[in-house]
Amino acid sequence: MDSQNIKPRDPQDENIITNKELNIWEALIPVFALVGMLFYNVFFVFKDDALSGSNQFILLLGAAVAAIVGFFNKVSYRQMLDEVAENVKSTTGALLILLMVGALAGTWLISGIIPSMIYYGLQILNPTIFLAACVIICAIISIATGSSWTTSATVGIALVGIAKTLDVSVGMTAGAVLSGAYFGDKMSPLSDTTNLAPAMAGGELFSHIRYMALTTVPTITVTLLVFVIIGFNIDTTGSPDISDKLTAINGAFNISPWLFIVPVIVIYMIIKKTPPLVALLVGTLLGGIAAIIAQPGIVATVAGTDSLTFHSAYKGVMNAMTVDASVETSDPVLNDLFSSGGMSGMLGTIWLIICAMVFGGVMDAIGALSRISQALLGLASSTFGLFASTVASCLALNVTASDQYLAIVVPGKMFKKAYEDKGLAPENLSRTLEDSGTVTSVLIPWNTCGAYQSGVLGVPVIDYLFFAIFNWLSPFTTLLFAAFSIKIKQLTAKA
Repeated sequence: MDSQNIKPRDPQDENIITNKELNIWEALIPVFALVGMLFYNVFFVFKDDALSGSNQFILLLGAAVAAIVGFFNKVSYRQMLDEVAENVKSTTGALLILLMVGALAGTWLISGIIPSMIYYGLQILNPTIFLAACVIICAIISIATGSSWTTSATVGIALVGIAKTLDVSVGMTAGAVLSGAYFGDKMSPLSDTTNLAPAMAGGELFSHIRYMALTTVPTITVTLLVFVIIGFNIDTTGSPDISDKLTAINGAFNISPWLFIVPVIVIYMIIKKTPPLVALLVGTLLGGIAAIIAQPGIVATVAGTDSLTFHSAYKGVMNAMTVDASVETSDPVLNDLFSSGGMSGMLGTIWLIICAMVFGGVMDAIGALSRISQALLGLASSTFGLFASTVASCLALNVTASDQYLAIVVPGKMFKKAYEDKGLAPENLSRTLEDSGTVTSVLIPWNTCGAYQSGVLGVPVIDYLFFAIFNWLSPFTTLLFAAFSIKIKQLTAKA
């Protein structure tokens, strides 16, 4: 390593390492290699299964390419390894939150909290405002579960079936389902992408959610208004029959509005700015207590026994928090919805974050991120230009890399320094990543999200593309806020 050409980073400093010997084209070699390998891996080989591990290994291969570039530019192996360690260390809080989110999802499932949300959500269906109701139902369920995929694969399928009985366009219905599902996915602390975005931007989960609401709430409001207008201008026949779904849920769980006390307590703690890990831990423990009180039979079943004792109660709650839990109903469609992977279910996302940090750490160590950030700042001289560049990068990666996670990870790592140099808080970047990376993935037919959603709902992307209003409107909303400097949070000066 040539100390005159490499400027190391202080561990307390957020600035990316600079390397005077590295030019922009050399800095872009690992990026082009990564995108090319991901495109082949997702589009031609693994498709929907790419997240099971192959994409993670591709990130490591991208890091290897970056390391080779670094060796040719006088960067030592030790410096690259040290930078990877610093990167992984910076995500410790996010990784712990992800594990706690998995635990919370498990106890909220077996306690009946999530099923109760779904049960009451389904009952707001009304034939007159069917499309708007689809948005609301899917939003409620997606917030409760943190998964747009699970929402569309369960209730979404049912709503598309109901649309056919009402003679409502399945394209419109699919668009409404996905609009609500991705709104809930963005706003739920249980969502992996909602955890991933602030982890990449260097922000904090609940601060990210509060800041994201500034653009997300107006967008979903406009979406609802459009679907209400559409609903009053189309003719419907018949009436939706959801009695079998309600009977199945009521038969499997003891449904009660009293269970909402737990999420209300957690929401109150979040509003009072309680540290995320504390709020999630309290929510998890309260969910476990609620499960033992309200669903003793389910707890015993999860524990693998017929009766509830102290031993089986402990085992059942612990299984739900750490490994997996599932509750069978009389409706096969709902069974996938009522399952949770616990903390182990979050390991795939944690694996992805760690591998992304390896790639980002090597890119940082060789000076590539600094060089790319300088080039981006040169192209985006204004704050709006920086936001626009971020949106364009997320869209490009959704098209080329074909995966929403990578459309968050790669731009997040690349643009972090540029936002800091502009004096912008990390919430600006994390919000833009979600507004453009998370939600637009479903609009690309060959993206894992587009392929999955169109296959599950049985509706081609081209049919629901226009009606997924929330998804394509979100990037425009975030650009509108940037153009008029609406709620653009500045960095707080360090003491």
